[in-house]
Amino acid sequence: MNLMSYVRGRIIITLILTACSVAVYFTARIDSHLIDSQEIPSHVPTSQSESRATLRFSATAYCKGTTTKSGVKVRAGIAAADPQLLPVGSVIEVSSAGPYDGIYTILDTGPAVQGRLIDIYIWSCYEALDFGRQHLEIRILRLGWNPADSKPGRVNDLFNQLEEAFRSSPVPLNPQSPAEKKQP
Repeated sequence: MNLMSYVRGRIIITLILTACSVAVYFTARIDSHLIDSQEIPSHVPTSQSESRATLRFSATAYCKGTTTKSGVKVRAGIAAADPQLLPVGSVIEVSSAGPYDGIYTILDTGPAVQGRLIDIYIWSCYEALDFGRQHLEIRILRLGWNPADSKPGRVNDLFNQLEEAFRSSPVPLNPQSPAEKKQP
């Protein structure tokens, strides 16, 4: 009888701990998906008189993939951009994208993301499809990984230099050479 009550007690404790673990897991999982739609207050002071230029970009959204070009797992707050214009590590502020306004870090690239186009990561594929293609305004807060490039005048100058270099050497739309096209 004593052995039976010992085993029964162990089983009950194991079931209670398993139920608690499952509840905590699903609560954390739901909260992590809701963070996309909530605005998180920032404790970092920012100057309202910053003179960074507002730039017009087109934006699309993506939901697939597990790892970005930089090696980071995909999550809210990540965007893909043309590395010739916005290098990996750049930080941008997006406005006029409705519920997707906010600060994004460029941690991904893509073959279809060229020129003044950004691709915002959205967890839900349905929401990404509904996002479609939008025209929006961005401000570059940091260009690349270098914190010295975070000064407003420096960001504008560097972006203008990169954009001029990008325009002067356009990327061909079809990567095949003329010799490859002539082969039967």
